[in-house]
Formats: sequence, structure tokens, C-alpha cells
Amino acid sequence: MADNSTIVLSGNDEGDQIKIDLQVLEVILGISAQKVDGVAGMRGGLKSGFNRVFGREDRGKGVDVSVDADAQLTADVYVYLKYGVNVPTVAGKIQQALQQQLTQMTDMNLKSINVHVVGLVFPEDEKNFEDADQPLFPDQEEDK
Repeated sequence: MADNSTIVLSGNDEGDQIKIDLQVLEVILGISAQKVDGVAGMRGGLKSGFNRVFGREDRGKGVDVSVDADAQLTADVYVYLKYGVNVPTVAGKIQQALQQQLTQMTDMNLKSINVHVVGLVFPEDEKNFEDADQPLFPDQEEDK
């Protein structure tokens, strides 16, 4: 069974290889996405919640990178956008920035970049919008 947690960048006949863990790619893409104008923050999940509890920052938060059977990379990016921005324009800028950054740093290309807008942040809430305020288990319903 193929190892889907790393991807081989290059190799030679002598068996030397350069491998990159997918989490490294998630960090590269996460930082790049946060720098796009109009992005208020990234959605965290269980891993981000645990990192927050232990006092660590999860820079790859909001990005999931996967490798398909043809060794092509796909990125799913989960973002909160600032209220009032043009969503398709910002999503396109995110896709462009991520593709450009990954190509620059690794000479790799993404087959697809799926941008998921999970919420909007209003101007009066921007000051208070921090990742620590995001729910630890965002997909579960709150207790009744």
C-alpha cells in the first residue's frame, strides 16, 4: 500500500530520494492563504484544538492536502472571509497564491484547489475574531 503521508520530490538510480510530508505542504499553503487580502482566518479542527490546548500554533490549520492514485495533489482550504469582499474574487486570489507559493517552494503543482468559505467576519467582530474563539468540534451540534 502506498504511503499517503509523504510525497517524493525527486530520486535517482542510487536510491536517494527527497520526500516531503503532506503536513509541511499544509503549513506552506495555510500561511499563504492567510496573507490573501479579504481572508479573516482559517477554520480549525480537532488537531488545531489540541494544539491550542497544548500552547502550540497550528500553521497548517484550515488546509487539507491529499494525494490521489495518480500522485496528483489536491488542496481543500477552509476560510473565513471579511464581510463585504467579493467572494469569487478572493477565492480566485487564494487559488492563485497557493499554486504560486507551492510551485516556488517545491516545484510541485496542485491538481485542484477547493476553497470552502465557512463563514463571514463582520467589521465590528474583526478585532475579536481569533482562532481561539472557534469551536473545538465545529461540525458537531451544540448541546441542547
